[in-house]
Amino acid sequence: MSEEKPEPTFFLNEPSTKLSSKQPAVEPEARERNAEQKTEPAEDPPHYHGHRERMRERFQKVGHAGFADYEMLEMLLYRSFKQGDTKPLAKALLARFGSIAEVLGAPEHLLLEVKGCGPVAAFDLKFVSALTHRMIRSDIREKTVLSSWSKVMDYCVAAMAHEPREQFRILFLDKKNALIADEVQQVGTVDHTPVYPREVIARALQLSASAIILTHNHPSGDPTPSKADIDMTKTIANIGAQMGIVVHDHIIIGKNGHASLKGLNLF
Repeated sequence: MSEEKPEPTFFLNEPSTKLSSKQPAVEPEARERNAEQKTEPAEDPPHYHGHRERMRERFQKVGHAGFADYEMLEMLLYRSFKQGDTKPLAKALLARFGSIAEVLGAPEHLLLEVKGCGPVAAFDLKFVSALTHRMIRSDIREKTVLSSWSKVMDYCVAAMAHEPREQFRILFLDKKNALIADEVQQVGTVDHTPVYPREVIARALQLSASAIILTHNHPSGDPTPSKADIDMTKTIANIGAQMGIVVHDHIIIGKNGHASLKGLNLF
């Protein structure tokens, strides 16, 4: 993040009395040339001049349904860039990651690899992602989880679908199936996460949970359960049953959808 050259010293002097106080006369032709130079038209404003205001006005009239994904992302980036055209960066981010959800879910170091996306823009994108997760989670905190299953799925998809590594998460519920806590238990590699069934149940007991929902993601995008997923779920369910803790479901999240082991009758 060179040796500095010494600053030059300047001396301000009074005008010499030897110099004539008369200024040379300006010829008429020279005056005309000077006038022409002064009246040359200014450069045209950039093509995006006034674009932001037009975009805001359009959004107020038609809402998000009238906007393409790149335009929504373009407007979001106004927060990061106080001036200039953010459309090229919006299109570059979508070209790299595929969708707005994947842009928001991308790790910061990958966002920074996109030309034009600096630390401020990357931070703002990750902040919006976190805010979105918080908003969706608030929907299920105040309600009985099993009566708002679609919101639970929305939350799990938003939180995990675009994670680059496998993540094992547990939703802990009370006797009324209201959410007590939502915790990430383990983070693994791109295709494997270590899970310790007894630790899962021990944590449920610490939180006085009566039931749990297991969920993890498949970064490959395919939510199809593996044999290891099924065996692990059965083990946790068996240990939980001995301790009075119910495993409601194990949900696998992928970019291309999700799978419910309970719905598939796999445990």
